[in-house]
Amino acid sequence: MTLEEVLRQKSTEAERAHCTGKALEEVLVTAMDNDALTVGVYECAKVMNLDPDSVSFCVLAVDEGFECDIALQIHFTLIQSFCFDNDISIVRVSDLQRLAEIVADKPEQLEDAHCVLITNPADGAWEDPSLEKLHLFCEESRRLNDWVPEVSLPGR
Repeated sequence: MTLEEVLRQKSTEAERAHCTGKALEEVLVTAMDNDALTVGVYECAKVMNLDPDSVSFCVLAVDEGFECDIALQIHFTLIQSFCFDNDISIVRVSDLQRLAEIVADKPEQLEDAHCVLITNPADGAWEDPSLEKLHLFCEESRRLNDWVPEVSLPGR
């Protein structure tokens, strides 16, 4: 592979990551508008336990304190395992603050936006093309052995 091919590939990957980040933001906003969003590690665990078939997509967010928080790491491992076992697409974001700004409608959610679930309403009332893009992105990433791909949310 030539240097030019490597640079072109990196440019394509950067564009793909940017588009995926925009799609994720759009999906989160739409899900929030449709009351199809669950925010918080414990709240998400409850939803996964009670109605796993309703979960469509999972977002895990890390921050600088993640490496020191063993409990959060264990929760992430369990959530990831659950998602893999139930064919739920999952991504990771590294900007917890930005994710919280998008999804938090209550002050306590600002602190616990480490896990966000997008659920399907019982009546199937909303479908989002951006959600389909995210599912395809995750499927493609899994084919490349990237089981929890990282997505960058666009800036404010």
